[in-house]
Formats: sequence, C-alpha cells, structure tokens
Amino acid sequence: MGSIIEVRQVNKAFGALQVINNCSIEVAKGSITGLIGPNGAGKSTLFNLIAGTFAPDTGQIIFDGEDITAIPSDQLFHRGLLRTFQIAQEFSHMTALENLMMVPPQAGESLLNTWLRPARVQQEEAQVRQKAMDVIEFIGLKHVRNELAGNLSGGQKKLLELGRTMMVDARVVLLDEIAAGVNRTLLQDLIRNIQRLNQELGYTFLVIEHDMDMIAQLCDPVIVLAQGSVMVQGTIEEIQQNEAVIEAYFGNDAH
Repeated sequence: MGSIIEVRQVNKAFGALQVINNCSIEVAKGSITGLIGPNGAGKSTLFNLIAGTFAPDTGQIIFDGEDITAIPSDQLFHRGLLRTFQIAQEFSHMTALENLMMVPPQAGESLLNTWLRPARVQQEEAQVRQKAMDVIEFIGLKHVRNELAGNLSGGQKKLLELGRTMMVDARVVLLDEIAAGVNRTLLQDLIRNIQRLNQELGYTFLVIEHDMDMIAQLCDPVIVLAQGSVMVQGTIEEIQQNEAVIEAYFGNDAH
C-alpha cells in the first residue's frame, strides 16, 4: 500500500540534550502502527515533529509523498494529519454533540455570511449537526449526546476526542497514550472504534501507548524507540521476545 508517513534521518535537540537521533521510520497507509519505548525514548517528541508542533533540526518528514518538514500543525490539521491532543480540549459547558459541531469550519463563523447568506449558514449548520449525530452514534455516545462534556467520564472524553477526528475526515491520526485513565470496558470501546475507523474508513493510526495489551490487540507493526532512534520493528510477538527490547525496558531486572 505504500507509506503515508516517512521520517527520514531526523534529529532534534533541546539545548545540549539530543532527544531524536538520526531517526527514520515509515508508517504504511492503512496501518495501525505502534510506537513504544521506555520513558525518555523520544516518542512524544517524534509525534510533535510529525504533527508540525516544531521542526526538526535536520532531516525530512514526508506526508503522502509531500515534504511537510516546514509546515505548521494548523495547516497539517486541515490536510487530515491530526494529533489527538492537538484538537481542542472539550468545551465543558457545552454538550457532547455541540463539542463535535465545533470542529469543522462553518460559513456562519463569518459575520458577513450571517448577514448576507443566512440560508447557506442554516444549511451548513444542519449538515454539520447531522454529521455530528452520525459520529456520536458511531462512537457509541448517543446516550450522552446532550450531556455536558465536562460531566463525561475520562473514557467517554477520549471517545469524544476520537469522534472529533471524524468531523474533519482525518487521514492519519497520532494517538498519544489514549488509554491512560480509561477503564477496561471503555478501553475496549476505544479499541473497537479505532479498528472500525481503520477498516471501514481507511484511517491510518500511529499509536504511542504503554498498555501492551492494547498494543497487542491493535498494532502491526510495532516500532521500538530507544534513545531517540529506532531499536527494532516487528510484530508484537517478535518485539516481546527481543532481548535488546527487554533489556531497554527492564535493564538488570530482566534477568
């Protein structure tokens, strides 16, 4: 299927601290790729580089054949490359449904359009509302669509965040520790929704996660990052049996 994300020999330092060290990875189009590694391996920094939060010192980042190394995150967002925490936190005093409706730009956001094209504004609002209804049903939150988002559980908020990616027709979603703070029941809902978005809508995912059960259920391949560069890549079974990975995670406690 080819690669949709390519990181080519990227380096990033903060002062004297070299965080990403000549790192190269590829994410296949249509895959759910896991990115794991011990604390301090550079996973979140690599996500920030791919998402355009900041630029690498050297190297290239390619998105679907285009060099995006110097393109900021807001432009990448509108091209369909999203990082989950990059999307605004929930508006706690708005309903879950209203939170979804806030994501796509609408004609009504222009005062001139409100005055001169009221029919167009009403039509767009109706279309956005219907899409939000479809999304909230897809992610299994229809029963809380009118609940204030601030009252949702941590897991429901994560599902809502996943739903926001559907409001802008994402192509690649970078998921950073989405399982954190989510109970096991809602975690399975999250996993099912990620799989459905991948299989039914063709989303590509790159997933940072410490929950190895989630990685095992979702991800193939899995990339292991250590000291800012790729240590090994393979299936979760190959990763779990790799002595170098065990040593990196557990050190002397591994034996």
